[in-house]
Parts: sequence; C-alpha cells; structure tokens
Amino acid sequence: MALDLTHSREFSEQFINWAQGKGRVLIVTHDNPDPDSLASATALRHLLLVKNGQDAVITFGGMIGRGENRQMVRELEIKSSPIHSLDLNHFNVVCMVDTQPGTGNNSWPEDQPVHLVIDHHPARESSRSCRWVDIREDYGASATILHEYLLAQKISMSTKLATALFYAIKSETQDLGREWCRADRESYLQLIPLVNNRILFNIVQSKVPLEYFRVFNKAISNARIFEGVLVFNLFEIGHSEIVAEMADFLMRAEEIDVVLGLGIYKNSGVLSFRTQSQEINAGEVMRHVVEGFGTAGGHGMIAGGQVPDLPADPDALRDLEERLTQRLLERLQRSPNHCETLVGFQSISSYRDG
Repeated sequence: MALDLTHSREFSEQFINWAQGKGRVLIVTHDNPDPDSLASATALRHLLLVKNGQDAVITFGGMIGRGENRQMVRELEIKSSPIHSLDLNHFNVVCMVDTQPGTGNNSWPEDQPVHLVIDHHPARESSRSCRWVDIREDYGASATILHEYLLAQKISMSTKLATALFYAIKSETQDLGREWCRADRESYLQLIPLVNNRILFNIVQSKVPLEYFRVFNKAISNARIFEGVLVFNLFEIGHSEIVAEMADFLMRAEEIDVVLGLGIYKNSGVLSFRTQSQEINAGEVMRHVVEGFGTAGGHGMIAGGQVPDLPADPDALRDLEERLTQRLLERLQRSPNHCETLVGFQSISSYRDG
C-alpha cells in the first residue's frame, strides 16, 4: 500500500478541528517507549502545535532503558513527563500512539476515556469506544502514519523530527526487512534527505554499560532449544526493554525460527516473542501462550506480554518459563522431548540461580 494522503488528510483534519479549543492534550505512549512510539508522539505533538497552537504533553509509565532509545531522546530533545507526575484530570484530550486502551503495555487508567488512537497493531475491542481511531495493521510503523499526516497537512518538519521519524521506521521494520509496506518504504525514502546523519550515527552507535554484556552472557547461557524454538530466561533485569533486545539478537541463530524470552522487572514478568516464519502469527501465538497468566499483544513477527505480581524468586520465574514453554511448543506442534542448550553444558542448579 502506497502513502494514503487522502485518508490521512481527511482524518487528521477532522481530528484537528475537533480538538481545537478543547484545552490541554496528553499523548500516551506504551510504558517503555521504543523509537516508533517516541517519534509518533513527537510528530503528533508537532501537528497539534502547528495547527491548533496546543502544546501537548507526552507521557509514559515505565522507563527508557535501551541505550539507543535513551540516546535518541537526548540527541533529538524529545520532552516527556512520567505519568505518575501528572494530574490526569487536567487533560481534556487524550491520545494514544503505538498502543491501545486495555493492552496492558501502557499505564493509562482503564476507566478513563481515550479520544484518539493511532496504531499499527491489531485493533482491540477496547479501541471501539474511542472517538477517533486510525489503526492500520498492514503498516510496519506508526511513524509512517504520522508522517502521512504531516505531508497531507503540508506541515514542514525540523531535521530532528525527520530524523526521529526515519529512525523509527528504520528500527521498527529492520531497514525495510521486516513487516513493511509500500507506505513505509515511501516515507523511509522521502525522509532520508532530511536526516541528520551525525545524530543518526550517535543513536545507532550509542555506548552501553558493561552490565549490557553480562546480560548477553546470561541470555546465551540460559538459552534452550526445542526443534527450532529457542527459549531464554534473564531472571531479574534492570529494565524491561532488554528482553526484546536479546530476543532480536538470538533470532539470528541458525536453524531457529522462533524465540521466546522472559525476565522479571519490578515484580512483573516481561515476555518477548520473535519469529521469522510467515506461517506463525506472533500476536495470536503470544496471546494463547499468556492466557490466564497476564496480557499480550503483537502482530506478524513480533509480540510481547506482561505477567503481573510475580515474586522476585528465580524458582517462580523458572516455573513460569516451563509453563509458557510447554504451551508454546504445544501450540506450534514442536516436541519438548529433545532439548539442547545453545552453548555447552549447564547444570540445573546454575540455571535456577539465573
């Protein structure tokens, strides 16, 4: 699908006119915002400021832990406020980007209204109650939708905003190698000439703490393989984004077409699912695997989940891993009987200790 400027013009114009004069605007991302969520929120904030003079507040409930994402926020001067620091009753217009009500991956209270949802993940039933909804499941990035709005409204963008949108599409689609459509490619190519290459380099090549490499070692050491399915357990982690980062890394292993990773952050289980199989819908599989334990969501090749109220106990997380692994193997019809480690031999006792 190519850029749909007609739909984007009509939808964005109607929402802009509706929001005009309604006072303060809040833009909610998911709790641990990635480049797509951050760039989309920044672009929507720019759109509302230019068209309506409304200076929206960007908020999220978790933290930005991944090195590249922290560098992105610093270099591109993306301003945001923790949701717990805000009086939510002071906002008359609430927008969600790259997430939806009731998904479990954002901190917006479920009993509070949401007026606008812009996303590229599968539509949730809870989004039907929102006044304005633009969900495009065939798009690889929410940033592409926001780029369309800016083009359709003929709004110029700064180099930093263009860099944010480009990096969002680049990272979300893995340089147009994963779950992209023609609209993503057109936005990607149109944004390239506007990008600040020095800033982009600083983001992609951002420095990481030594602990980062210790987590790599733990992921590799704890990884188990069942007929092309790799499962790893990071146990207690310093930030939730590291599970997805390790899942992306381990997806590169030969003869592996599915990766499931988990860890525990602030008494909540964090799950990440990746696949390179066109026959597996990551979102559907993940929702099945997590059902009864927590919440999950995703789309074709990428999914994530949360399991609340877990004790900070290696045995408890190991037990959760066993249950989820069993469900996953049953769903994919893979045998649990033949299990091997990714590298070398590891005793059960050291595995349990994380």
